[in-house]
Amino acid sequence: MRAPMHPHAELIETFYEAFQRRDGDAMAACYHPEIRFSDPVFPDLRGERAGGMWRMLTGRAADLEVSVRDVHADDRGGRAHWDASYTFSATGRHVDNHIDASFRFRDGKIVEHHDVFSFWAWSRQALGPTGLLLGWTPLVRNKVRATAGAGLDAFMAKRGD
Repeated sequence: MRAPMHPHAELIETFYEAFQRRDGDAMAACYHPEIRFSDPVFPDLRGERAGGMWRMLTGRAADLEVSVRDVHADDRGGRAHWDASYTFSATGRHVDNHIDASFRFRDGKIVEHHDVFSFWAWSRQALGPTGLLLGWTPLVRNKVRATAGAGLDAFMAKRGD
């Protein structure tokens, strides 16, 4: 018989189950209104922008496959490892990304979510030769961040968020 899962571990599982279904609204519902999200592409998203990012990404992902493992949580924090396999829409190139996530909780919701992955490994796959040669540089990282941020702004404006 399996031991009961901590409610915060269940929340992390719920978040990734929604991701697997490409349900950005359900993912955003796991977040506290004061959510702070960061990763190498979106380094500082707060509030509605964090949920908006997941809505945008799940809405664009025609062939997204997500798997999660090593979910652990307690009253204060949690962690998980997740893998994403998808076609990067801007270039049509296939990406297999491997991410370590950490979480903090408040009021039964995720209030901080930090994803860590190798930007260079991601950029080599997503951007091809440019990523291979220059993906480790601030120039490419800043360009990707600016493009992603502008895309999120446009997505949210179109939705009226």
